[in-house]
Amino acid sequence: MKIAVTSASGKLGSSIIRQLINEISSDNVIGIARTPEKAKHLGIEVREGDYNNRVHFDKALEGIDTVLLISGMDEPQKRIQQHRIVIDAAKANGVKKIVYTSIVGAEENNAFSPVVQSNRQTENDIKNSGLDWVIGRNGIYIEPDLEYLDTYIKDGEIRNCAGLGKCTYTSREELGYAYSKMLVQDSHGNKTYNLVGEPLSQKELVKLINQVYNTKLVFNAISAEEYAKERKRELGEFIGGVITGIYEGIRDEEYDITSDYEKASGRPHKLAVEMIKEFKLNQKT
Repeated sequence: MKIAVTSASGKLGSSIIRQLINEISSDNVIGIARTPEKAKHLGIEVREGDYNNRVHFDKALEGIDTVLLISGMDEPQKRIQQHRIVIDAAKANGVKKIVYTSIVGAEENNAFSPVVQSNRQTENDIKNSGLDWVIGRNGIYIEPDLEYLDTYIKDGEIRNCAGLGKCTYTSREELGYAYSKMLVQDSHGNKTYNLVGEPLSQKELVKLINQVYNTKLVFNAISAEEYAKERKRELGEFIGGVITGIYEGIRDEEYDITSDYEKASGRPHKLAVEMIKEFKLNQKT
């Protein structure tokens, strides 16, 4: 069985591939990347695949039984068409099964909603493709907060507009493990899973970070308007708006949902403190 993973050079794609190699031989894992050289370190065959190029995917999916479609990073409306290129190429090349990395979140009412809407459209496109399918709705990654830790320490605080809301954080490593199972096991056919961990408030997250990193951070809640200005000034209009929308979703408890992680992976999701410790350990290696 040949399994292809798109966006192989990205952090999530790389995590999934590493876990997948543990499930099946590396000879049966194919990476697809816009710039194949960036994924050569994975030790597998890597084929060229730009989400905007149908010809790339007609070649990249030759001889593939199952493809993992990792959601693109372009603006929402562009993503829908890009994903359709992969879906159509999969159908044309005899791929039997498609697994998609979607996302949890509200389909309206915040700046992140257009991204969620585009993912839901791709979910529907996949369900209507005639292929076997599995959909994972990824929780919010815990890594960005940890990657931003030096700035938090400099400021002495984590500040955002999440208020008292809770978020069921996950990690790329946890997702990699779950998707490796969803790709190789037949029991997940035509199912949608919420791939999330335990619910945490921002104050609880800060407490765990302080515990693991021996820091003295505090959480300060600010308005969505103030936070949006900060994020857009630093990250630009689109990304800044998306980040603000994520924290608005946390505030509104859009991510405090029931987890299907154990159904998808066969084991419980790791606790947040374990994910933070794992991230810190990997920073040192």
